[in-house]
Amino acid sequence: PNIMKFTAALALAAINGANAFVAPQAKPATTQLAMSDYSVNTSVRDNVDVGVGGPLSSGVGGRDLAEIWDNSSPVIVQGGSLRTWSFANPAIESVQVLLKTEGRPLDADVELWQGPDNTPHKMRVYVEDGALRTFNAVIGTPRGPNTVAIRNIGQLEFPLDAVVRPDRDDGLAANIASVAQRSETIQGGALRTYPFNPTVDSVAIILKTDGRPLNARIELLQGPNNNKQVVELYTEDGLDRPFFAIVETPGSGNVVRVVNTAPVEFPLYASVDAYRVGGDGDWADDGLMIGRAF
Repeated sequence: PNIMKFTAALALAAINGANAFVAPQAKPATTQLAMSDYSVNTSVRDNVDVGVGGPLSSGVGGRDLAEIWDNSSPVIVQGGSLRTWSFANPAIESVQVLLKTEGRPLDADVELWQGPDNTPHKMRVYVEDGALRTFNAVIGTPRGPNTVAIRNIGQLEFPLDAVVRPDRDDGLAANIASVAQRSETIQGGALRTYPFNPTVDSVAIILKTDGRPLNARIELLQGPNNNKQVVELYTEDGLDRPFFAIVETPGSGNVVRVVNTAPVEFPLYASVDAYRVGGDGDWADDGLMIGRAF
């Protein structure tokens, strides 16, 4: 009996010793990396009614851009040439800049001149198809006079049409701000991606800072490393001259990527939301919806 008790004690000690070597189950750490905004952004954009703002209907959201082109006289900027628009009235605090082509690629430099050798705002714009995806932006022009310069850096075979006109208080910037649902911080050197489902026809983008310079790159991707539109942006004061834009996103698989190309000391604040939700039926839903389970 003593041998049996001794054997039982040895077995119990072996079991307890084995349990001592079992690693405890660690709880998942709630780090900034684990708390990715990707799924949150996807769910909010799938439900277009979430937030204080909301996308415009297909009629209202599409009519403002079409009316600008219909009620304006576009200026043709030939490849390699430069055109300027001057605004002497100091009451003009923002200007609409719209660019398009007849279906050819669009490659242009857009600059804001204020005084001699002073360029507080500049952009490099590339669009794969300037008819399918026009470039639509609003740039701040406080304390005039100001001059907007557009240089077509494409070849002679790639002309573009440009419309530059003052933006009213109830104009394009107000429409973009009305659909904004929230703003998030993008630190220097970081990027954020915003996927959209095929029902979203265009996206409203607002970039600003707390008064520091703004350096950013905005990309519209449709497929792996397939850039449909790229905007490289610089503003010397992102609070005085915030950037407003409408990016058209026809088809499916559209992702907007915003990269803060400045150092870590220069964060920016980005708002990227659906601007116009379709219903036109021009683009068929082929079943590809990024970030959503079927």
